[in-house]
Amino acid sequence: MADIRQKPGEQAKEAPQPRSVRVVMMALMGTILLAMLDNMIVSPAMPTIVGDLGGMEHLSWVVTAYMLATAASTPIWGKLGDMYGRKGVFLTSIVIFLAGSALSGMAQDMGQLIGFRAVQGLGAGGLMVGVMAIIGELVTPRDRGKYMGMMTGVMAVAMIGGPLVGGTITDHLGWRWAFYINLPLGAVALAMVTAVLHLPKKKAKGRIDYLGAALLTVGISSLVLVTTWGGTEYAWTSTVIMELIAIGVVALIGFVIVQRKAAEPILPLHIFRNLNFTLMAVIGFLTGFVMFGAMLFLPLYQQAVQGASATNSGLLLLPMLLSMMVVSFFSGRFTTSTGKYKIFPIAGTVLMVLGLFLLSTMDTDTTRFMAGVYMAVLGAGMGCLMQITMLVAQNSVEMKDMGVASSSATLFRTLGSSFGVAIMGALFNSRVEDTMASRAGELGGKVTEQSAQLDAKSLAKLPDVVQSAYQHAVSAGTHSAFLLGAIIGLAALVAALFVKEVPLRGSGPKDAGPKDAAPSASKDPEAAETGAAELKDSAPGFVKQAEDVAGDAAPGTRDTVAESV
Repeated sequence: MADIRQKPGEQAKEAPQPRSVRVVMMALMGTILLAMLDNMIVSPAMPTIVGDLGGMEHLSWVVTAYMLATAASTPIWGKLGDMYGRKGVFLTSIVIFLAGSALSGMAQDMGQLIGFRAVQGLGAGGLMVGVMAIIGELVTPRDRGKYMGMMTGVMAVAMIGGPLVGGTITDHLGWRWAFYINLPLGAVALAMVTAVLHLPKKKAKGRIDYLGAALLTVGISSLVLVTTWGGTEYAWTSTVIMELIAIGVVALIGFVIVQRKAAEPILPLHIFRNLNFTLMAVIGFLTGFVMFGAMLFLPLYQQAVQGASATNSGLLLLPMLLSMMVVSFFSGRFTTSTGKYKIFPIAGTVLMVLGLFLLSTMDTDTTRFMAGVYMAVLGAGMGCLMQITMLVAQNSVEMKDMGVASSSATLFRTLGSSFGVAIMGALFNSRVEDTMASRAGELGGKVTEQSAQLDAKSLAKLPDVVQSAYQHAVSAGTHSAFLLGAIIGLAALVAALFVKEVPLRGSGPKDAGPKDAAPSASKDPEAAETGAAELKDSAPGFVKQAEDVAGDAAPGTRDTVAESV
């Protein structure tokens, strides 16, 4: 993409051609695929990894280390992009991810693998945030919807194909290639981004808020460990869990205090004064809570109750994933063509609640067809919500906070998924254990003493009476988990009702000036002219429109020119 910054007295050049934008999007979608495929590919390889390296007692840390590093680094990557420019920070995250992948593939023991997975997760934290922030800087909000719909399609492809690819690679090439496969994919993404993405460098005016970053890292890590260990490694009321909760709460309180005084806060608190942004954070958290809980328990129900194999249970999620992909694509196109979006958070939460309620009615007699219909309803709801939450969050802040907005939306969804898996999992396990004890007596209690989630091989070894009891127990467990999800979905629906239909910036000068703009927006023509000058560096292709808006700006306007574009 050519540099189109305008010189004084020179006529504005035309916006980049659609082809150049599509090339950039291909590079970004390749990076999203890289990030999403990793865990999906690695999961089927875990039994083989343990057989080779040993260290079964540390197996959970292979996933936990990656998750911790990703969650803790997400807001930091977003802030670094705002301060120093998106391209350099984004390329750095890709390089770190690839280095972690190569080192993980070369690991000689479980300790090394855990450490290298943390490095990989550190890079992964910047991939998703970088993609969303770059889209936010290159594309106007009104056009952003269709590209974010494409991103959801890539995610769905990764969810469907990841386990199949991972199993095939592990069986034919060995588990190390589950990590090495990232290298050629990453090299292509790295080369494409380097060649076609041209964004101006930025020079930070302040210093990095190291204390805030440290406190946020400790707080997020503590919360993730609580949700990961609670009810599995340690009892919910154990000393370890209570200490982690206390550390997390104290760290986050300290973080808020530090952010109020920091010159360059990692997470500027003023963005939460915007109602739409706060609502999107809440909806994103609750959507993550519900979605990843569903992704966890649906395959378990299909294997234990409907007799599907591990591979087929993944394929049986197709109705939900395809529905999510189609609806997300449609919602993005609709938003681009009309500039309207409030209908999607409302419709999405309604469909999400309905889908979860229908899933909660499944029992041992539910057919695969009906289960697929229920999943399609849930998927349609997710498709309405997945990218609209990011779009509205980005539309609610100034251009200078684009990275922070993107990372915050991603972080809240990640935290929601952690809490969803933990809380829905605890409810599921409790219901399964109670049902097994009541239907199969002492033998049922022994079967689920170690784990309430049995794999197909373990289940096949049980007597027929116990197998039948376990099928009813899983059905009861999924009923409780999905019913809880429906209640959580109602909270998201309430939040969606308060979303304001703020015109998407970039739809034309007459639409500029959203009433719900960020509180720190400019209030005078001079500030608007300054915003126009900054926009030449930050939003290639929209210089002419920015200058038109700047020329029309009047005292009392709450919008910066960057917001208007």
